[in-house]
Amino acid sequence: MIKTSRFLGHSAGAFRLARAIVKAAPTSASVLIIGESGTGKEVVARAIHDRSSRRKQPFVAVNCGAISPSLAESELFGHEKGSFTGAVTSTEGCFGRAHMGTLFLDEITEMPLSVQVQLLRVLENGSYFSVGGTEQKKVNVRIIAATNRDPKAAVQAHTFRSDLLYRLAVFPVRVPALRERKSDIPYLAQRFLNELNEQEGTKKVFAPDALFQLESYHWPGNIRELKNTVTRAFILADDEVEIPQLSANVQPRLPDVKHGLLKISVGTPLDSAQRAVIMATLDYYGGDKRRTAMALGISPKTLYNRLEEFRKQGYMFKVA
Repeated sequence: MIKTSRFLGHSAGAFRLARAIVKAAPTSASVLIIGESGTGKEVVARAIHDRSSRRKQPFVAVNCGAISPSLAESELFGHEKGSFTGAVTSTEGCFGRAHMGTLFLDEITEMPLSVQVQLLRVLENGSYFSVGGTEQKKVNVRIIAATNRDPKAAVQAHTFRSDLLYRLAVFPVRVPALRERKSDIPYLAQRFLNELNEQEGTKKVFAPDALFQLESYHWPGNIRELKNTVTRAFILADDEVEIPQLSANVQPRLPDVKHGLLKISVGTPLDSAQRAVIMATLDYYGGDKRRTAMALGISPKTLYNRLEEFRKQGYMFKVA
């Protein structure tokens, strides 16, 4: 197991991501990180920087989507005193601050087209002009960019330059969504809880059904949402950390069945185990409620009542 994967998880997706970080880190190649919001793109960028030869130099992060288009050029390249209204002093931009280190350009596809041209020039010859400046400045910076959009779609929409994409995506890295690596959820949740316990000097533990609740959710906000959820639950908890706030948004998980065998973890609450057995049996018999009731040794009415309870909880299943 690659050591880098320890902070990412133990799934195949986490391992592939860790391997990409290890491969990219020692090079000087530009990296383009692609992933949904909240998947930890900046964490990946910092991991690449921290394992590179530039690790003792600055890591400067800028969110391109949060910069006003009129100030984007100044933010990146700096400006000279008097170059525009309000420029009372000369200011060094992100490129200057990141000299010899790494510049992380988050949400790169949100960068104004006019600034994209200047960024491309810096990538090509390692030099730039500050706003209002006449002296060409040389810079040695490694660029790591990130986006939560499909960059090729942005090119097709004429909001992102294709030549800039080719320059940035020398080594593309895809960060999988949390729903694509659900087996990492318990690991990440426990890590967040451990950090909170250490920070606050407490010894709180997850309630028996908490991790099942977390694994059952589809996490549209990815790791950021998971961390915030664990933090809120931690604040509300006395000793056991429960996850009640997910009940309204949970996307229930169907039990895993292979070759007619149902896998249930030791310590699974009885109501969860019972629900898993009923739903797995119903699926096994193709939604036939009569055969399912017979196999389970319960009456059709009892099965019907249980299924109605599950339906109210948000579970979807096929019935014949």
